Amino acid sequence: MTKRERIQAAVKGTKPDKLPYSLWTHLPGIDLDPALLAEKTYEFYKTYDVDFIKTMNNGMYPIEDFGCEIDYSEIAKGGVAKVTKTPVKEAADWLKLTPCPITEGSLAMELTSLKLLLEKTKGEDVPVLFTVFSPITTADKISGKTMLTHIREGQGELVKKALDIITETTMALTAEAIRLGADGVFFASQMSSYDSMTAEEYLEYGKPYDLKVLEAAKDGWFNTIHAHGNNIMFDILKDYPVSVFNWHAGETLPELDEAFLMTGKCLMGGLKRMDITNGHKNEIQNQIYDSFKTLRGLHQILTPGCVIRYPLDDEMLAYVKRVKEYIEGRFN
Repeated sequence: MTKRERIQAAVKGTKPDKLPYSLWTHLPGIDLDPALLAEKTYEFYKTYDVDFIKTMNNGMYPIEDFGCEIDYSEIAKGGVAKVTKTPVKEAADWLKLTPCPITEGSLAMELTSLKLLLEKTKGEDVPVLFTVFSPITTADKISGKTMLTHIREGQGELVKKALDIITETTMALTAEAIRLGADGVFFASQMSSYDSMTAEEYLEYGKPYDLKVLEAAKDGWFNTIHAHGNNIMFDILKDYPVSVFNWHAGETLPELDEAFLMTGKCLMGGLKRMDITNGHKNEIQNQIYDSFKTLRGLHQILTPGCVIRYPLDDEMLAYVKRVKEYIEGRFN
């Protein structure tokens, strides 16, 4: 099978020739240069022979064009990017947001990088997922984490007006990524956790906008939701119109077989990313073994639950594929 055929088999629930897998990480500094980002993303794919490519965008790209300034310096040390300047300091500032054109700024840069990556992979039959963020995730980042305070202080209608603007921008970005040739979007939902919001809040401020973005991605066959963090709102997300469900499997519920029973979708996950970062080979081997024992190589793409943090260990990244193939041979 080609990589595309292998992923398509997993999505459809038919038996692939072998369990597809993939890895991804951030590329700090590199991810601010579209040509270099495409080049290094392609090199990562070739080095580790992954079965699909997830674009390795910096996690703050959706908010820069709305007027935010970002400090990325901690990522290479294993940390996260930080917002140092935001246009939303008080609730009334939500009304200042206007739609961002996808033909300039950081959004154009990400689409340029995607286009260059697709040119590099042309003829290789490897699927590519383009990373987009849920509108409420973007809003939370824009506000420097004050969005929920505004909602809970009775200013939710102002937040909704901004969410309309953010959604319009995200829909345009999503549709263009699919038009350029991405096989789907990796829809990162970072607020759909009971640790962040109540279910009622997410149903009002999250889901309606999520569904609009996913509608813009409807021509993608490999659309994937990434439910970020612990204590995810599984009951809300499980029926989203996507082909693949990704979450921090093994770190937070549901378990693999439970998730498949409840969603009927292909599952993306099975590896704990910090065990890769920390060089825990026995734990990674056990997670791969448990994946095979539970799902028997069906309905799954073996991946981490989220981005692999720095410092990267080439040996551990290579180990994932090597032990996957060994265990797979034992089961077959």
